[in-house]
Amino acid sequence: MSAKTVNDEAAQTVSPRQWIRLVLVYLFIPLILLICGGDLGWWQAWLYSLLIFAAGIGGRMWAEQRHPGLMAERQNIENFQNAKVWDKVLAPLMAVSLVFPMVIVAGLDHRYNWSPEFPLWLIVIGFTLIALGYAFAAWALAENRFFFSVVCIRTDRGHVVCDSGPYRFVRHPGYAGNIFPLFGIVLALGSVWALIPAALATIITVIRTALEDQILQEELPGYRDYARRVRYRLIPGIY
Repeated sequence: MSAKTVNDEAAQTVSPRQWIRLVLVYLFIPLILLICGGDLGWWQAWLYSLLIFAAGIGGRMWAEQRHPGLMAERQNIENFQNAKVWDKVLAPLMAVSLVFPMVIVAGLDHRYNWSPEFPLWLIVIGFTLIALGYAFAAWALAENRFFFSVVCIRTDRGHVVCDSGPYRFVRHPGYAGNIFPLFGIVLALGSVWALIPAALATIITVIRTALEDQILQEELPGYRDYARRVRYRLIPGIY
């Protein structure tokens, strides 16, 4: 099946309801942060909210423009049914752990002053990590026509290896791009206690990366050759 055929089939299922659902999710994140923080004048919370909304919605609009129907594919129940058993647990666990525990802990930390005040230069570094990480993840999403929300191999729909864009640097740039903002949130929102959910989310992401990479090498044609060319999964020179 050609890529064009896959695109055409997927594009038929795209609906405004899916976009509304995404927008509501990304509005829910700053709502939780501000409620937990209890401070409408907390400028770091507003800036973080702007960054995650721009990356989350803007990145998906970019991906949808390049690959019409991709957002529908990411919410396709058939893909979830075909997902590996372990990923039916890890995928939603990772999706939740990357944001919600972080903003809850950071917000409560701000409200009750659990952490000492962070200097401005650390806050700036934090926002830089967040912006660069989310941009890298959005690039990965827009580059890969088969950026499914769960681990499943769909060779019946033309599933092939993506080795362009950020995939030239690491094999799982989408995951890599979501790890760095975790520690950026710690700095940007000034919460030492947010290191705990950041560490847990990183562990979940690394485990899922390792399992997914093994499946791809076993089941996706051409992935072993790609893995020999691009040696590292998440961080060049390290892992």
